[in-house]
Amino acid sequence: MINGEGFGYSTTTFGEIVFNTGMVGYTEALTDPSYNGQLLTLTYPLVGNYGVPDPSIKDEDGISKYFESSKIQIRGLVVHELSLTASHWNLSMTLDEWMYNEKIPGISGIDTRALTMKLRDSGVMMAALVVSDSEIDVDEIKKQLKSATHYDSEQFMDVVSTKSEKIYGNDEKTVVVIDTGAKNAILRNIREIGYKAILVPWNTSYEKIMSYNPKGVVLSSGPGDPQ
Repeated sequence: MINGEGFGYSTTTFGEIVFNTGMVGYTEALTDPSYNGQLLTLTYPLVGNYGVPDPSIKDEDGISKYFESSKIQIRGLVVHELSLTASHWNLSMTLDEWMYNEKIPGISGIDTRALTMKLRDSGVMMAALVVSDSEIDVDEIKKQLKSATHYDSEQFMDVVSTKSEKIYGNDEKTVVVIDTGAKNAILRNIREIGYKAILVPWNTSYEKIMSYNPKGVVLSSGPGDPQ
């Protein structure tokens, strides 16, 4: 058990705990569908100092400009030090406010590098993150953790995949993206090199995909075991 100071939303959540060593980009990381179902540990010591931009801002193709999906995908966030103040030219809210709005718990005051070394040596594992104003019943949380659905057993595709096709751009040449947890960066890059991007659900048939006469097909990244 590791004690710290809670932030974001007060709740209890369970998930596979993993780490990210990036120095910047927490906004992108938190909205990356690849992290769906996970508790994310950020090793950089100070997080939140440049806040969070406006989620509603989109580019000319209607793709979110600063986010990799339409919501926070992680189930919880673990940081060493949370910046309660933020400064940036396109600041819309603080990290703490954003996570509270999306009902995601976080914990600060953690030796995230020691935790990362444990995960590196022992492998990723299931964990619980609890943010509460009252005393936490540790034994009860341990009991719930043992019975929680293991990450490898979760079915993610119906959660992270688009429910219908989405078209970005009107170029003649097309690239189809099979959405198994696609980041918006994939769509942005396809548009930047001059192709129309068509995002389709994960279970779209071969015949349907080929009906678009694509120049290429992208199998996106996403959560869960790649196999």
